[in-house]
Amino acid sequence: MTTRVPFPVVDEISRHCHQEAEPETVHIEVHLPGRLDPGRLRKAFHEALHQHPRILMREAPARWYHRRYLWELTTDPDVEVVTFPEPGRTALRDARARALAYAPPLSVSPPIRMEVVEEAGTVLLLTVNHTALDGPACLRVLATAAELYGGRDNAPSTPPVRKQEAAPPPPAPSPWARPARIAPGAPEPTPGNGLLVTELPLPRRPKGAPYTVNDQLMAATALTVAHWNGAHGVRPRPLRITMPVDDRPRDASMPIGNGTRLVEVTLAPEELHLPMPELLHRTATRTRALKAQSRPQLGHGAALLTKPVTPVAWRAALTRGLRRAAAPWMSTTLLSNIGRIPYPLDFGEDGGRAHAVWFSAPARMPRGLTVTTASTAGRLHLALRWSRTLLGPGDGAHLRELFEEHLHTTEVPA
Repeated sequence: MTTRVPFPVVDEISRHCHQEAEPETVHIEVHLPGRLDPGRLRKAFHEALHQHPRILMREAPARWYHRRYLWELTTDPDVEVVTFPEPGRTALRDARARALAYAPPLSVSPPIRMEVVEEAGTVLLLTVNHTALDGPACLRVLATAAELYGGRDNAPSTPPVRKQEAAPPPPAPSPWARPARIAPGAPEPTPGNGLLVTELPLPRRPKGAPYTVNDQLMAATALTVAHWNGAHGVRPRPLRITMPVDDRPRDASMPIGNGTRLVEVTLAPEELHLPMPELLHRTATRTRALKAQSRPQLGHGAALLTKPVTPVAWRAALTRGLRRAAAPWMSTTLLSNIGRIPYPLDFGEDGGRAHAVWFSAPARMPRGLTVTTASTAGRLHLALRWSRTLLGPGDGAHLRELFEEHLHTTEVPA
């Protein structure tokens, strides 16, 4: 008998708001120094899927009067998940474009695809349907595949122990204040998302500093958006930055699915003019307090919206209507900092260890811009992703320069 699982809150809200123009995809890009054997890689990835069976799922057919969407768990993939596009000068660029434009369908198990691109080494480019899965869960599956392929231990490293501070966070701007929107640049005529990936040095910080690299990234993101908006004549408003928080274990017991909860860090315009040590300290105490709060993944409102008391089609229409009405109060942007990649992603003698890993999160309007970071081999891997109805490639390049400039200013000397 087929096992069926109700959609969790995050999955249902995402399913309600599905649209073709800007698919909800997560793009993951892993760069290896060596080459991989296609047959062995396919076999290892398929075995990894079976070791994490929750990823083998598809949306069960439903009628309008059903009260839930259901995931149908399958024993095997419905389609070939791993493909090998023709090598060429534009192969990686084309694979990135596909990752932004086409989401793996929910009707086919599993909702993930991996393209293996041969460049100077190998690039594993994964496209994930974010209605079903998030980036850290898929990275866990890939780490299992690396271990099965290379025969080397890919256990996660021990997460760093953070010093806890008892000081209460400074008062934040009112949650009812309309947050800043990112000023339009030179949008493109076609809908969808644009992407820019780059490698930067990890920002330095004094030993024992009361803030983390994540806080430096948060401050740099806020300063970048404020700088951009100011240059485009936008009146200052509070900046509200969505930040995913992931408390799941990184070992083989990690729950597969959408496991992050979202918190919102708000900074008033005047706070961005504080001396950098004070801005970082305020950011740190605010983010630490938000992470410590016990809260549903998308807040209490989303939990109420997904109560199965009415047909799911009615709830979908209500959710889309509320999303449109609440658009002016949605957060300014999203900063998703994966942090230090916890797995070696070591594919043995053939492929070697990953030396760069990029993620990018969806950038639908009204936010229109997401900032995603991860660190590997002592380097920061930054992905800027934007809605083409808001920004163009030149705008992305300018925002990248601003981000690098402001991230450097967070390197406060001891």
